[in-house]
Amino acid sequence: MAETGIDNDAVVAVLNKILETELAGVVCYSHYALMIYGYNRIPIVSWLRGQAAESLTHANEAGELITNFGGHPSLGIGPLLESHRHDIGDILTESLEHEMLALSAYYELLELVKDRNVMLEEYARRLIAQEETHLSEVRKMLRKPGQ
Repeated sequence: MAETGIDNDAVVAVLNKILETELAGVVCYSHYALMIYGYNRIPIVSWLRGQAAESLTHANEAGELITNFGGHPSLGIGPLLESHRHDIGDILTESLEHEMLALSAYYELLELVKDRNVMLEEYARRLIAQEETHLSEVRKMLRKPGQ
């Protein structure tokens, strides 16, 4: 599907970056959920598993858009951030880094399609809002009471 004013190859390349980043999120969040110990384990594991499920949904959305634009979805997986430190704070800090990578890719897509393709622009804006919300949640979790 050719759209006037957008570079399909560039759009597909960024969508593949998004796909790979979101697939990395599935792997990382699933791993993190297994590595949580302590009194707060149950709600944190539940949150991490929810993040993994949402990353899979985002990966599927990106893949569908790739094929809509005549591209081939990547079989790659983005960076798997693993410090091998499994303190909850360390896991949340890695989660923050992952969310910032995803946010950056969505902003890159928005720049490519802004005022050129409403569907992709709305998709990018929706996902930017979701990623920014996740960043806010993680930052709050990393704060100490009273900060």
